[in-house]
Formats: sequence, structure tokens, C-alpha cells
Amino acid sequence: MEWIFLVLAVAVLVFGVGVIVLNRRRSAIGAPPRPTIAAPPAPPPPVTDADAVLVEPDVLAPAPAPLKPASLRDRLGKARSAFTGAFAGVLGRAAITDETWDELEEALLRADVGLGVTESLLDGLKTRVKSREITEPGELLDALQADMAAQLAGSDRTLHFDESFDPGKPNIWMFVGVNGVGKTTSIGKVAHRQIDQGRSVLMAAGDTFRAAAAEQLGTWAERSGAEFVRGAEGGDPSSVIFDGVERAAARQIDLVLADTAGRLHTKTNLMEELKKVRRVAEKGAGTVTETLLVIDATTGQNGLAQAREFREATDVTGVVLTKLDGSAKGGIVFAIETELGIPVKLVGVGEQIGDLIEFAPDEFVAALFDRN
Repeated sequence: MEWIFLVLAVAVLVFGVGVIVLNRRRSAIGAPPRPTIAAPPAPPPPVTDADAVLVEPDVLAPAPAPLKPASLRDRLGKARSAFTGAFAGVLGRAAITDETWDELEEALLRADVGLGVTESLLDGLKTRVKSREITEPGELLDALQADMAAQLAGSDRTLHFDESFDPGKPNIWMFVGVNGVGKTTSIGKVAHRQIDQGRSVLMAAGDTFRAAAAEQLGTWAERSGAEFVRGAEGGDPSSVIFDGVERAAARQIDLVLADTAGRLHTKTNLMEELKKVRRVAEKGAGTVTETLLVIDATTGQNGLAQAREFREATDVTGVVLTKLDGSAKGGIVFAIETELGIPVKLVGVGEQIGDLIEFAPDEFVAALFDRN
């Protein structure tokens, strides 16, 4: 019996050792981690009426105020610079002296006011100084400004449009001038202005000689919303403009803007051709109510010679003076108006589509004399 008890004791001992070893192994390996259950996200705070107001677009992003267009004073810095030194010299003296007159004469001539206009202005002022009506340098400049504004007063600067025409009888505005003065660009800007005023417009590409002239005008037509007529390159410009007028009449379009090829005012045969263009334009349903000569302000007195020749060839009714913002020779306005009697109707003061504006003489002269 003793051996039975011995076997049982050994079995119990072996079983106990096995349990101990198994537990140690489990401890070494480690129990598998329990899955972590994330806490549910906190609910968002309730939206109040105040919160709702904050997300309204009008409150978050108010519309920016429209940009103010630059004033004429800002655009005429170069033209004003022609007078700045002279004005400083005049005001720097206690009295009106011979040097005063010399400085004013030089400034007026450098600005291309012209010899005749300059002499007329200064002679009148000298008389008033001699009679003691003007005694102070500041009074002299004020009087000169008033006299220059008076030189430009009274001209008809209206762009003539015959409102009495029946539908199908369009007005025609022709644009003439030498090469490179900005005729095509001016036509595009005029079209933009007229369409904004509620008129329908057709552009006729009468410049059939300059490479890509029709394409350039077509781009302006698309940009401004105008109709467009062109002909074959090198073709007869008169027929292109005639076709444009007939199409405008058929579609009851109000206004035809007729481009013409740039030509030197000294070339007699080209000027004769321009006369033909004008005659043919009126053989159809429309009537020419404006012939606008486009002049580059930077050309100075040469622009005066251009105006004289074109006036004789095409009965110019007004001048479009381009690039006035980039020129120190804005005085050409006085020479054109007083010597030729042609009113400046529009001036270009920048490159944007809205930078062709009506010419305002008082504002123009005031910008030249601004001494601030």
C-alpha cells in the first residue's frame, strides 16, 4: 500500500509543478489586450441666432467700394511739368520782371501752345500789368489761367448724332489720321461709350492696307459688343465702308464707326482717296455726321500740320487727342483750336477701355496750373 501512496504523492507534485510553469508562461507572454472603446464625440454646441448671423455673406465679406477713377489732374503730370519750373520762378520773385515774361514764354512754347497763341496771351497780360490792373506774381498766374481757359471756351464739343433719322438710316462717324496715332483703339473706346449709352454700333474696317488692322478692329468689336464688317486685304476701302453702312441700315443699327487707313498728310494721292471714301460713305442709306481726326499728343506741332491738311481733305469736325497722359506737349490743344478752329472733342488719358473721355477745357487748364 505504501507504493500506492507514493505514486499519488508524485502525481500531485507533478500536477502542481505543471500548473505553476503554465501560469509563469502566461505571465511572460501577457494576456491579449482588451479592445479600447472610444468615447462618443461630444455633441456640437447648439446654433444660436447670433451664430447664424455670423455666417451671413453680407456680414462676413461686405462688397468693396468701387475704385475711384484717376482724376484728370493725376493723368496730366507730364503736361503740368512743362509749367512747373516757370511757375516756381514767377512766384519766387517779389515783383513781375522781365525774367517773369521770359520764363512764361518759354514754358508756353515748350508745351507746344504755339507762337501765335503765346504772343496773344502774354501781350494781353503785359497790357494789364502796365495799367496796374495786375501787380502781384500770383495775380499774374491766376490771370494767365483764366485767359487760357477763355481761349478754349465756346467750342462745340458735342459728338453729333442725328436723332431724327428713321430706322435704317444710320449715322456715320469717320476716323482719319496718320499711321500709329491710335485710330483703331479710339474707335473701340468710342464704341464702348456709345453702347453704354444705349446705341447699337457697327464697325467698318476700312483700313485694308495695314497688316492685321481688320483683326485688331474685330477684337475691339467683340470686346465692346459691336457688329463688325471687313473686306479683303488690299481691297477698296470705300466699298468696305459702303457695305458696312448698308448692313447697318438693313439691321437698323444706329451708328457706323468707319476706320480708314493711316496716311501721311503730305501724300496728295492718299488724301484724294480719303475724299472718295467720304463721298462713297454717303451714297447709301447713312449720313456722315462726324469726321474725327485722331492726333497723337506727343507729336506736338507736327499734329498741327496734320490737322490742317486733313481738314481740307475731309471736312474734319473734331479732334480726338490720344496719349495726352504721356505727353508734355498738351498745349497743342490751344494751337489746334485757335489757329484751325477745330474743337478737341475727346482725349485719351490711359490704356483702359474707359480712358477716352470728353474734353473739359476748364478742368484741363486747372490741371496744368495745379501748384499743389
